[in-house]
Order: sequence, then C-alpha cells, then structure tokens
Amino acid sequence: MPKAASSSADRIWAIFAKDARSEYRTRFAVNALFLFALVTLTALSFATGGAGLTPLLASVFFWVIVFFSALSSLAQTFVKEVETKTATFLRLTAPDDAVFFGKWGFNLLLLLLLEAVLTPLFIVMLNMPVANWTVWIATLILGALGLVSTTTLIGALIAVAGVRGALFSVLSFPVLLPLLVVLIRTTEVAFGGGLEVGLRDGFLVLGTYAVVATTAGWMLFPFVWRE
Repeated sequence: MPKAASSSADRIWAIFAKDARSEYRTRFAVNALFLFALVTLTALSFATGGAGLTPLLASVFFWVIVFFSALSSLAQTFVKEVETKTATFLRLTAPDDAVFFGKWGFNLLLLLLLEAVLTPLFIVMLNMPVANWTVWIATLILGALGLVSTTTLIGALIAVAGVRGALFSVLSFPVLLPLLVVLIRTTEVAFGGGLEVGLRDGFLVLGTYAVVATTAGWMLFPFVWRE
C-alpha cells in the first residue's frame, strides 16, 4: 500500500476509534438508536395484535422504524464534537477526508448493528417471515449505505445550529424520501410480496444512490465542516 494511502487509512481509523471509544463510555447514540427502535416496534406489535400484515405494510413499518431511529442518533457524532468543544481541535488536527469517512464508518457500524438486531425482533413480533434472504440482506446493506452517507453530511451541517433535532429531520426527509420509496419496494419483495420484475432496477437505484450520496458527501463535506 502506498505511504499516502496508508497514512489516510490510519487517520480514518483514528477518527473511527475515537468515536467508538467515546460511545462505549457514554452509550448515548446506541441507547437512542436501539431504545427508539424497540419502543416503536413494541407499540406496533401491540397495535397489530399479532394479526398478519401484508408485505407492503410490513416494509413500510420496518423502514419507518429504521429511518426515525437513525434520525434520533446518527447526527450525534458531530453534535458531541460541538458540545464538548472539540470540533475546532478536530478541524485543526485531522484532514477533512479522515473526519468524514471516520464518522461515516462509525455511523454505518451503528446502523448495521441496528438492522441486525431489529431483523429477528421484527420477524417474531410482527409475524412477518423473510421469504427471500438474498434480497433482504442486499436491501439492508444498500439502504444503510444510502442513509449513512446522507445523514453524515447533514449531521455536520446542523451540528452548529440551535434547533438541531428539528432541523435534522426537516433536511433529511426530502433527501431520503426517494431512497425510502425504493427500499420499501425491494423489502416488499423480500417479504414475499410485490413483483420481482423491477427488482434489478430497484437495486440499481439503491446502489447509484449510495455511490452518489457518498461521493457528494465527501466532496461537500469540507465546505460544510470548515464554514
């Protein structure tokens, strides 16, 4: 590996490890992420009364839980930097690329953990077995990449704003709405409903969204982070 690439990877890992250690001590983002998801899932389970859901409705429920759980916690990586007065130090000591991808990686880890824990609970509590695990796993991974790439950039944008929670939701929803629509359709197929005819196009959209969102976030991050 070239020296420059190795140095960049080390810096990204340093940011990721710093956030992981901080989260291990406080567990603020993890608690917000998992408690919101668990409370919402429990409420839905009681509301449906164990009745069988259609694949489409189950898909909507799943991604609503993931979406709002992500909004409740993924911005905290930047908000904590501002609240603990370490944002300026981070700007002076770490390259923008390392900050973006370090926090992007940490947020991705949190969201993948949420999906891994939520999947069996969702299947059991809402009585909705997965019919196609290949489609399910591919949807979860591509969905997490798209969500994390968008929310990481927006999290940096709203970190210095006064009304952070409301602003994060307002900015995130219109950007993520096209992603959520496609995720719901591919998840419906994974649950045994919908048509598989447009499944390839759906995955193409999800993959393209993830690549574009990550690239745009990486390119725009210095302007957001330094202003």
